[in-house]
Amino acid sequence: MLGVFSSSIVSPPEELVAAGSRTPSPKTKAADLVNRFLQSSASAVSVRVGDCAQLAYTHEGESPIQPRSFAVKDEIFCLFEGALLNLGSLRQQYGLAKSANEVVLVIEAYKALRDRAPYPASHVVGHLEGNFAFIVFDKSTSTLFVASDQFGKVPLYWGITADGYVAFANDAELLKGSCGKSLASFPQGCFFSTAIGELRSFENPKNKITAIPAPDEEIWGATFKVEGPAVVAATE
Repeated sequence: MLGVFSSSIVSPPEELVAAGSRTPSPKTKAADLVNRFLQSSASAVSVRVGDCAQLAYTHEGESPIQPRSFAVKDEIFCLFEGALLNLGSLRQQYGLAKSANEVVLVIEAYKALRDRAPYPASHVVGHLEGNFAFIVFDKSTSTLFVASDQFGKVPLYWGITADGYVAFANDAELLKGSCGKSLASFPQGCFFSTAIGELRSFENPKNKITAIPAPDEEIWGATFKVEGPAVVAATE
């Protein structure tokens, strides 16, 4: 799966900008990145959201137990990969039908976060049990919300293209061709929200996250780490 967002939606993270500056490497524009993704699979689907965002996905090569899914509701677009172990109880919590899958659930969870402020984002993501990575874009508020499970079982990476778009994908090699060293693995157990304006750990929301420069031989330019002792956030 792939999501690309212009600087009008999300400011390129300084840590990734710095990583690319330390070791300059070839990059391409966001449109080229999307085109490469679409050309890589005959079944790939792309959805453009105005002039500032584009989402794309394919079912090719997905795990049968951690499938990819896409949904749109009330101008909220969501790409989801993985499986939630507590989907049944979460359906009840959010008043959803038994047929609702993970991507529909995440949209409802995001709506609860958006509409029931001050509802901590760490609680919303912390309630999700299982292996997952997802990208949510709310067109009505131009808000981006991205998260990865606490064990990083579903790969997710982010980087900056030549024209300053921030891109998220489950394929590091795909991003490397367009983001060069302005690329990193999205940290497990974390979420990024433009409403908050930063990257945070949903397990340890008060702990600072720092970017450590990666060795030159690494595919990416930085590694994000959650600092301090683990103090798991309450999810009850």
